[in-house]
Amino acid sequence: MAPRVVSVEADGGSRGNPGPAGYGAVVRDPETGEVLAERSESLGTATNNVAEYQGLIAGLTAAAELGAAEVDVRMDSKLVVEQMCGRWQIKHPGLRPLAAQAAALVGRFTAVRFSWIPREQNRHADALANAAMDAAAGRPPATATTGRPAPADTVGRPASPAAGQPTTGSDPATAPASWEPRPTFTATRLILVRHGETPYTEQRRYSGRGDVPLSERGRAQADATGARVAKLAPSVAAVLSSPLSRCTATAAAIAGALGDVPVRTEDDLIECDFGQWEGRTFAEVREQWPGEMDAWLASPRIAPPGGESFTHVAERANRVIAGLLTAYPGETVVVVSHVSPIKLVLRDALAAGDGFLHRLFLDAAGISVLDMWPDGGVAVRTVNDTAHLAAL
Repeated sequence: MAPRVVSVEADGGSRGNPGPAGYGAVVRDPETGEVLAERSESLGTATNNVAEYQGLIAGLTAAAELGAAEVDVRMDSKLVVEQMCGRWQIKHPGLRPLAAQAAALVGRFTAVRFSWIPREQNRHADALANAAMDAAAGRPPATATTGRPAPADTVGRPASPAAGQPTTGSDPATAPASWEPRPTFTATRLILVRHGETPYTEQRRYSGRGDVPLSERGRAQADATGARVAKLAPSVAAVLSSPLSRCTATAAAIAGALGDVPVRTEDDLIECDFGQWEGRTFAEVREQWPGEMDAWLASPRIAPPGGESFTHVAERANRVIAGLLTAYPGETVVVVSHVSPIKLVLRDALAAGDGFLHRLFLDAAGISVLDMWPDGGVAVRTVNDTAHLAAL
């Protein structure tokens, strides 16, 4: 019989932050303390926080595989616990896809409760994480179970430096900061493409879930975009698209230019649901829903009447990105989507504030390129490239 309630103890760390990293997770029967499952894996080079999230994901996955209905998560990472409870913001873009992946796993259970515990109460997971870090560093496992360095302070995490420790003003706990260009062959490159024009584009109408096809100009833009992407990335591992026809037609043109790479549709790439504003002009919405529009512009947590918030769109988009990083390490993937999902991905990649969403303009058939590394590093290389449309 599957256990109804389990406890998950998870941990992760790196030697150097970033450095050789690994995680450990233990699933127990909360009544007897019996170990039901263990998970441990080396991550190569990563940060403490990335490893901690990976430990959480592994533990939740193991609990789901056991068929548990409820989970009590116990971790000595204050950052992960507070962020998963929604009390601390997830400011670093490298952690947002991992948090979204963990949140998606949480949704598979009836209830998940998070609690912080001191490190000495997390020794089993800590030992597994240390063994994984030793393996990542290429040396024999350490005999001590508490030999990893304490996690460094993190943005959004209240802490003070230890006595005698210099304060540098840096924040090393998330992705590594460096002025030196990083090797691109270890990154997953995402080529983000907004679909070509539709009649709604020219008419300046809200276009969300309605399946509005490409216009004649939009089809020409899709062909030009395909040629441009083929020059940018002659070798592409996959082409993903929103299921709406304006995206699938754009994706088909790109896939054709790449030698007929298969196109896979992904529901989470669909545009924001604009509810009652769908199909209306921007001016009509401003006139008929002035208060609602002001509230919507002021916070990504506010949805249009009957629609969807940008916060929810971001959760969807982050799930897709997290899946791509796992499925296509070191490869190039083309993602064809809409204004809102692409803006939200770029906001997170640039660690920008929510005002970014209303200040960035994305043209139809514009191309943005970003690289993402396994340790959470991000490099935004191009935003809204439209040079290929100049002749149209």
